[in-house]
Amino acid sequence: MARALRNPTTTILLIRHGSTPTTGRVLPGRKAGLHLSDDGRKQAEAAAARVGRLERVSAIYASPLERARETAMPIARVRGLALRIDRGLLELDVGRWTGERLDRVSKRPEWSTVQRHPSGFRFPDGESFMEMQTRVTETLGRLVARHRGGVVVAVSHADPIKAALAHALGMHLDLFQRLAIAPGSITTIAYAGGPPMVLGVNALGDGSAA
Repeated sequence: MARALRNPTTTILLIRHGSTPTTGRVLPGRKAGLHLSDDGRKQAEAAAARVGRLERVSAIYASPLERARETAMPIARVRGLALRIDRGLLELDVGRWTGERLDRVSKRPEWSTVQRHPSGFRFPDGESFMEMQTRVTETLGRLVARHRGGVVVAVSHADPIKAALAHALGMHLDLFQRLAIAPGSITTIAYAGGPPMVLGVNALGDGSAA
C-alpha cells in the first residue's frame, strides 16, 4: 500500500491527430499550414466524445502543428481545460523529405532502411528515428512527473506515438513499423514507477480498433 502511494499511476492517452487532405499520400513532416479534412474533424470529435466520458482528465497537451491542435481543441472544449502546447510531441522531422509524395520516396533505396532498420536512419537535414524516440519518451516522462497520479491527453503524430508505444512494450525500434496507429485513434499507457503498462492500442472514438 505504501508503495502505491509513493508511485501513483499516471495514465497517458496518446491521440493521433485526425486525417488531413494528404494523409497516406504525402510526408508532411513539420510543414505548417496543414489542416484537418472533414473526416479528420469527425475523428477529432469522436475522440473528444470518448475522452469526455472519462471520470477525470488532468491536462491536455498537443504538438504545435495545426492538425494536432485542431484535434485537441474539441477535447479541451469537452473537458473544460486549457490546451497546452508541447514541442516534444512534434512530428518526426523528415528534413529534405518534407512534402514528398509517399509513392515517390518509397522507390528510393533508403526506403528499405526506413522500414526495416529505422534505428540506423536519419532524414537528410532532419531527425533520426532514435532521436525522435528519445525526445518523445523524455517528453512523456516529464508529463508523468508533472501530473503524477493523473490522466493526461497528449495529441501527437503517428511515428512519435508508435515510437513511444514500442518503448513501452520493450520492442526494439527496428520493429516499430509493425505497429498501426490510425488517425484519431487513442493509445493508452500507464506509468507507475516501474515498466510502463500498455492498456490499449489504436482504439477509435467509437470504441472500436482500426
